Amino acid sequence: MNDDASSVHDPARRRLLGALGAAGLAGVLPRVHAKGSRPLGVALVGLGYYSRDLLAPALQATKHCRLAGIVTGTPAKAAEWQRRYDIPDRNVYDYDGFDRIADNPDIDVVYVVLPNHLHKPFTLRAAAAGKHVWCEKPMAMDAAEAQAMIDACRHHRVQLAIGYRMQHEPNTQAVMALAKTRPFGRLQRIRAEAGFHGFDGASADNWRLDPKRGGGAMYDMGVYALNAARYTTGTEPLAVTATQEIQRPAIFRGVDESMRFRLEFPEGVVADCATSFGRNMNVLRAECEKGWYELSPFQAYEGIRGDASDGRRFDAATGATPAQQARQMDDDALAILERRPPRVPGEEGLRDMRALDAIFASARGGGTRVEIATA
Repeated sequence: MNDDASSVHDPARRRLLGALGAAGLAGVLPRVHAKGSRPLGVALVGLGYYSRDLLAPALQATKHCRLAGIVTGTPAKAAEWQRRYDIPDRNVYDYDGFDRIADNPDIDVVYVVLPNHLHKPFTLRAAAAGKHVWCEKPMAMDAAEAQAMIDACRHHRVQLAIGYRMQHEPNTQAVMALAKTRPFGRLQRIRAEAGFHGFDGASADNWRLDPKRGGGAMYDMGVYALNAARYTTGTEPLAVTATQEIQRPAIFRGVDESMRFRLEFPEGVVADCATSFGRNMNVLRAECEKGWYELSPFQAYEGIRGDASDGRRFDAATGATPAQQARQMDDDALAILERRPPRVPGEEGLRDMRALDAIFASARGGGTRVEIATA
């Protein structure tokens, strides 16, 4: 791809810029590098388990991006990471000094891997620094925060992608395609469940148990079921009824241990969804007029597989963990390099947050039906 800004008379380039404008991304990527040049430099913000055991190793396997920097509040962690990944001092930041990243040409992308309540502030700071943003799911604490993140990235002409790794996975993409082709006739019902049993010996300061920091099963695991219901139908939910359960009140104080929610979609389609920190579950099933299809597991780090009533199999392999994360980050890096919208933009995260707002409102009301905002 020609990175020469003087190529404004190229018809293909004009069509591309038009598409970006329609998507609200016109003017994005002021510091972009042409495809085929150096990989994009990524700084991981937050060095917990997901960064340490998955994203950092995945970045060693990517083609279009690389681990260039880190942001942490723990000096000992910084030293360890520098030794392991040969990160220079100039690319190491603490949270207070994060904004200095604006002056660092080694870093093109900031990947926010922090507790949920910090997604918005660090996305806004990264955007103001002129860096593209990849943000882990759930996108934010609520829809208002998600919209503010989108607005900030658009204002600063940087790209925003949400870390829904499953939408980059080939078996999931095959299921998403069935929403359009409908080989089994009209979709009738979806079952989407994501959860695990954990936190029996959790530390009292674990952020996933803190309502102020975005704790609870719905934020952490429930978004998998919610997002799956949406991409399996290919439409947006109209309303929801939800109930939450707490089986271990000594551990779960003010956050949901489990949540069950029923989403109502156009054409009478319903999705019965569940999430939990108290039970292992990992299934996505679609029932249609003339058959069914299923992924089980549908959101594991590897081994996504399934089948359908006509004998077809969903068994494309991406490789051992963390191959999904590498695929996701390469896809998002290419979107930046090729100056096109990412597969999972901020708007996708916003749609989930609107549904999450309604789910929590319904649960607070004891399972009352709540309509889901569309804008």
